[in-house]
Amino acid sequence: MAFEAGKRGALVSQINVTPLVDVMLVLLVIFMVTAPIIQQGVELNLPKERLSALPGEEQQFVVSVTRDQAVYLNDTKLTPQELTTKLSAIALERPDRQVFVRADDQVPYGAIIRVMAAIKAAGIRNVGMVTQVPDNGMGGGAPARGHSGGARR
Repeated sequence: MAFEAGKRGALVSQINVTPLVDVMLVLLVIFMVTAPIIQQGVELNLPKERLSALPGEEQQFVVSVTRDQAVYLNDTKLTPQELTTKLSAIALERPDRQVFVRADDQVPYGAIIRVMAAIKAAGIRNVGMVTQVPDNGMGGGAPARGHSGGARR
């Protein structure tokens, strides 16, 4: 705060905002640099397919299978038995609930089938497959959530 002598010796108080603006600009630059680095979810290399997106009205349940065949429900690591138990509770509450399956493109087919069997054993009938949209049909696309690979039962 700066105090200056005004007319007839009265003090005038003024706030110097220059240091505040400097700090805010530095924070803005820091957040702009770090925001792309922060990534949520399980790291996967998704298969690339061209399909239309499905509308998402409420929180989606996504089962992810990593390259080392670890199974996640959203961001929680589970065994296939725990997955069936959790999805059974969800199916009892909402039998029409939809579950999306994301799997690394290097995961063996059998591991994905075991996860699909665990989902089916839980009573979930709406299952979608998540893929990545390729650039010009030659791969390298950005992740696309909510795309179905046509595996609906």
